[in-house]
Amino acid sequence: MRKVLLPTFLFLIIVTAANAQKWTDAEFRRANTAANASYLTNEEKNVVMYMNLIRIDGEKFYYTFLEDYINNYNAKVKQYRNYNELRITRNNSYYTSLLKHLRGIKNLQVFYPDDKLTSLSRSHAQDLNRNNLDTHESSNGDKFSKRLSKYFPNKAMSENIDFGYSNSLDIVCHLLLDCGVPSLGHRFNLIDQKNKLNTVGVSIQPHPSYSWCAVIDFVAQPASYSNNE
Repeated sequence: MRKVLLPTFLFLIIVTAANAQKWTDAEFRRANTAANASYLTNEEKNVVMYMNLIRIDGEKFYYTFLEDYINNYNAKVKQYRNYNELRITRNNSYYTSLLKHLRGIKNLQVFYPDDKLTSLSRSHAQDLNRNNLDTHESSNGDKFSKRLSKYFPNKAMSENIDFGYSNSLDIVCHLLLDCGVPSLGHRFNLIDQKNKLNTVGVSIQPHPSYSWCAVIDFVAQPASYSNNE
């Protein structure tokens, strides 16, 4: 069932009332860079917001929104016989390593959405859906860097793809934990400092094998390109 569309900031406060008490209005406003991006759905706007909240205060995100995600996830998988294998425990190595990485994340530059980059993300997500793929390569064999470089030449860039979720918090937390990905590439894109990634495209689309896929593309643009905070 699709959620009733409400202004992004209000929507976030309503569904996370307990956490909202731990985050300031100023932090939410700073994170809400996609509020006026008409080319994004409400969930896609919230993907940007959650990613930005991580960058504003990583440790606080760990103890608030990530905790919500884990509790909800564990409750959902409790119905399965292999619950003990599926659940995320407090001694899970990906969970414990994440805290170490997030403790140093504070007041990083936030991400700003871009309509052209979002169009590229959407095209790839639709390609994955149409051809039942689960890869960074397009159905014609193009790598993500080739797709993005056509419109963003000579820029640092990266791409996250998430499968199985349509909810913004689920998508962001799944990528942040990065369970089963030894390189932690998705996680490091979200907390990037080295490559100065500051511009994002986001698209959530249906997928035949995983129900949903979300493509998030990142590009490093000159400081003057992004909106001033």
